[in-house]
Amino acid sequence: MRDAQVTIIGAGLSGIMAARTLVERGVEDVQLIDKGRSVGGRLATRRIEGGKADHGAQFFTVRSNELQQSVDDWLEKGWIKHWFGDPYPRYTSIDGMNALAKRLAEGLDRVLETRITTIKESIGGFQLTSESGETCTTGALIITSPLPQTIALLEESTVTLGSDVLDQVKQINVDPAFVGLFEVTSNTSLPPSGHKDENLPTGVERIVDHYKKGISDIRIISMYMDGEWSKEYLEEEESEIIHQMKEKIKDYVSINSIRSVQVKRWRYAQSTNIIHQPFLNLHEALPLYIAGDTFLHEEDEASRTRFESAFRSGIAAGRHVSGLVRQL
Repeated sequence: MRDAQVTIIGAGLSGIMAARTLVERGVEDVQLIDKGRSVGGRLATRRIEGGKADHGAQFFTVRSNELQQSVDDWLEKGWIKHWFGDPYPRYTSIDGMNALAKRLAEGLDRVLETRITTIKESIGGFQLTSESGETCTTGALIITSPLPQTIALLEESTVTLGSDVLDQVKQINVDPAFVGLFEVTSNTSLPPSGHKDENLPTGVERIVDHYKKGISDIRIISMYMDGEWSKEYLEEEESEIIHQMKEKIKDYVSINSIRSVQVKRWRYAQSTNIIHQPFLNLHEALPLYIAGDTFLHEEDEASRTRFESAFRSGIAAGRHVSGLVRQL
């Protein structure tokens, strides 16, 4: 990492869109830092034995003109497709949701596998320190990591925060989610689209066949457990989690056809409540902002965190910070 005019912590969709917006508005000195090995956050795709499966977001819907304009462009470029749904289309990436994130992040200055552990105020901005002890300074800072991680980072840091705003953020609860990834050799009883999210066993939120979805050459099945189930089994041994998941999926997949099972644990997956602002300013004097899928525009009637709320929050934060930077 390096000294920069603007630094964004978290390279999920919100962080990517904030960075893109800043660059498009003439702020070129922007770096995007993430602790993961790839950009995308919960736009995540895993390769399994020659196949692939999305194990974060499976699709997205469109409620705003802002996202629709980008969707029209992505459709024209062949990045995404209409998967299912009428009259409300569900769109998905043609080759896994992480591929869409990588396309959106192309050309951005990315610093991966770097965890920021402390922030402190410096002259005209902030100094960031990574887990390895590396430091850099930045004039403006946008944090888009999951809120519990953001709060933990801020509590380990020495910055002057607006207490009312921080208290507001601490009221947000974020549920975990378990996703089982099943490699199978036989057909499934899932619909032709490969997606099912109704009339499922207790604790199951959705099941997806990625062969039917059209992104995998072999049958990889994702089964998502809901927040309550995931909280109950959060500290359970993986062998027991797999056993329980197999019991849940047996009506849709032949147990004898399962070749392998992997479990993805999202410790912070879905906010159970939201903030009706697209981003928040945490500092009384310096540009320190937080954004993400939990931050919804006031006119957003969905009241649920999703792809679109992350997309729009990142853009709004990027626009605001670009205006501040141009004034300096």
